[in-house]
Amino acid sequence: MAEFKANTMKKSAPGSKGGLNQEIQARIGHQLRAMYDDVVRQGVPDRFADLIKRLDEAEQPSAASADSEGRD
Repeated sequence: MAEFKANTMKKSAPGSKGGLNQEIQARIGHQLRAMYDDVVRQGVPDRFADLIKRLDEAEQPSAASADSEGRD
C-alpha cells in the first residue's frame, strides 16, 4: 500500500494533462472490485429484505387504486 501512495504522489511530466496513469487506474479498479465483491458476498440482511417486502406490499394497493382512478 505504501508503494501505491508513493506512486500517486509523483508529479506529472511537464506538458502532460495530469490525472492518473493507467497503472494507478488499474490498481484503483482492482481495489474497488475487491471491496465491491466483499460487499456483494455479504448479501442482504434478513431485516432489510423483510422491510423491502413490507414496503412493496404497502405500495401494491395504492398502485392498484391509482390505476382504477385514472380510468374514469
